[in-house]
This record gives sequence, structure tokens and C-alpha cells, in this order.
Amino acid sequence: MAMATTTTSSAAAPLLSPTTNSLHRITRIAFISATPKCNRPITKLHVSSKPVAAATSSSKPNQETIFFDGGAHYGDLLANLLLGFTLVWMPLTLAAVFRAFYLRYRFTNLRVTVISGLTGQERSDFSYKVVKDVQVVPRFIGEWGDVIITLKDGTKVDLRSVPKFREIAKYCLSMTDNQEPGVLKETDGPKGF
Repeated sequence: MAMATTTTSSAAAPLLSPTTNSLHRITRIAFISATPKCNRPITKLHVSSKPVAAATSSSKPNQETIFFDGGAHYGDLLANLLLGFTLVWMPLTLAAVFRAFYLRYRFTNLRVTVISGLTGQERSDFSYKVVKDVQVVPRFIGEWGDVIITLKDGTKVDLRSVPKFREIAKYCLSMTDNQEPGVLKETDGPKGF
């Protein structure tokens, strides 16, 4: 009888107090690898800088200071959401929602940056050296507006629903390398939403 209890306890021992062999058998499950597999290319930002001697000898500042960093004006989103209950205004409301959540403007002392896309991976940068002309179009009684920047190669960059658009346009004109003094042009086009 003592022999029977010994065999019973030895048979039940791996279940109650697992040994390394029993744990190895239990946990030998194929796990999914921890690295995600996606087909999207990895966006890499390549940053280069001038040598220290060249940066100190130039008269231009070597540090980038931000003048404005933000998205579309919140009033544009609010006005379009209120008018979005009509079926006719729905496409404009969707455009305002995407602008509010997925579009960022950054104006620094060296360049203008527009960051867009669902993940923020679409980025456009251009220097003030290539700016030819800046125009503004006020929206909703001048609370926000569009800034249209024309580059020297003829490309027009349309920045929609920019808060403080007049100050930003004047700043862009002051940072350009044009010899003639820049005059801010306010277009007489439609001044709706």
C-alpha cells in the first residue's frame, strides 16, 4: 500500500510541482515574433549640418527659432461642423475635420514646414530664399485666413485656415531675400468659409 501511494504521488508530482522538463513541454508554443511586419516604408529624416568654423563665420543665425507652430484655426472647424448638418456642406466639413486633425504649419527663421497625412509622414519644407510673393485671403470676418505663397519656380503653396495669417504673411515677407521691399497683398476674391 505504501508502494501505491508512492507511485500515485510521483505521477501527480509533475502536475502539482512542475519541473523544468514539464515546464519545457508545456511552454513550447510557437509565439509570433515581436517585430511587426508592415509593408509601409520607414521614413528617415536626414539631417546635415555645416562645420563649426563655417557656421561661426557666416552672418546668418545657425539656430532655428520657431515663429509659429500649429494647425488650422479652430473656428474653421467649428463653423464647418455647424454647417455640416446639410448634405451640401458635408464635403467641406470633412475637409475641415481633416485639416484640423492632420495638418500642421511651422514657420521658423530658416524655413516653412507643412506636415500632413494621417501619420504625419508627408512633409514639405522650403526656405525663404525661394519665396517670390505672399498673398492672404481673409475668411470669416478676418478671424482666420489662407496664406498663398508663390515660389520663384512658379509653384503656389496654399496654406488654408491659418490663425494669425496677417502676422505670418508679414513675417514671411520680412524673411525673404528679395531686394525690393515686400508688400502684403490681400486678394479681393471670395471671403467665405
